[in-house]
Amino acid sequence: FAQKDVFQLKDIEKIAPKEKGITSMSVKEILQSLVDDGMVDTDRIGTSNYFWAFPSKALHARKRKLEELESQFAESTQKKEALQKSIEKSKTGREDTTERAALIEELAALRQKKEQLKAEIDKYRECDPDVIEEMRQTNRIAKEAANRWTDNIFSVKSWAKRKFGCEESRIDKSFGIPEDLDYID
Repeated sequence: FAQKDVFQLKDIEKIAPKEKGITSMSVKEILQSLVDDGMVDTDRIGTSNYFWAFPSKALHARKRKLEELESQFAESTQKKEALQKSIEKSKTGREDTTERAALIEELAALRQKKEQLKAEIDKYRECDPDVIEEMRQTNRIAKEAANRWTDNIFSVKSWAKRKFGCEESRIDKSFGIPEDLDYID
């Protein structure tokens, strides 16, 4: 900021130890940190890297940030006013009167009755023809799956008997297959 000039790394490594007391070994790390934080600008021109930081850039960045925050504040203020108007508008017609209190009480009673009726319907749900038909479908699918797996077990047992010449009782015992395994009717 003080010299308002553009520097190469080697120039900064010479100037920093003399004027600012920074060790020459850490200049490159500090400079990279400043570049990463956006406080120092850098650009590659040809084979050289140039570094600079002008006070006006920081001023412009602060002005931009201030303008952005002011616009957000104005927008938030407008939203707040709109919400206040909406609240006032929704309050009209909702004054506490005896008629309104009676209607609110009636609404609460009707909601409670609705919940009671729902509970009663749920109690008789197992007798619903749709639920019964769905259970029949589920049972049919489960029965088909059980028979399919039983068929697969019999096929594997048959293959093992042919391939290895084992007795059926020995295969059943080895694999934990019950003796009364059969298809479901």
